[in-house]
Amino acid sequence: MIRVLLADDHALFRQGLRSLLESEGMRVIGEAANGREAVRYAADTQPDVILMDIQMPELDGVKATQSILEINPHSRVIMITMYRQDRYVFEAVKAGARGYILKDADAGTLIDAITRVAAGEALLDDFRDKREELPSEKHADLNERETMILKLLAQGFSNQDIALRLDISEKTVRNRLSEIFTKLQLNNRTQAALYAIREGIANLE
Repeated sequence: MIRVLLADDHALFRQGLRSLLESEGMRVIGEAANGREAVRYAADTQPDVILMDIQMPELDGVKATQSILEINPHSRVIMITMYRQDRYVFEAVKAGARGYILKDADAGTLIDAITRVAAGEALLDDFRDKREELPSEKHADLNERETMILKLLAQGFSNQDIALRLDISEKTVRNRLSEIFTKLQLNNRTQAALYAIREGIANLE
């Protein structure tokens, strides 16, 4: 049973989500009406997935996500937003959120997103179409080998698979990934994959 924490400042929206999720066999273990409550509840209950509204009082969804992931880097957060072009969405993903879903999404899309994220996936395909809308950032240019490693990572290959494909050692792959993260100011593989898709280095076709 997937355990979900709801964080949204609109009580009726939370009640609707609770009813839907529980009808699908999921368990809502808490409801937060603002970002500070979301951080506290996440630390106390350790949910499988957190549905986090971007715009909330006291502490917005981006900052709440940052705080939650500082406490538990393995937390799985899905951002909820009214607008696909919300400029905070990418900031939230950079902070470590696994992706986003629109508030007007249908029930099937929401359940699928929660199930995938609970299983450890990131909602990368959403960012493939969003790529052109995301803000461009200055970054150090990657060399050809680093670009290839980043591309393979974004396509879902493990370090071992990347090493086999490029005929290098796993240690070399790990070292190159560390250098890539430093150059691009990223913290983990999910952020690197999202970056690669955003910049057109990799796609999910």
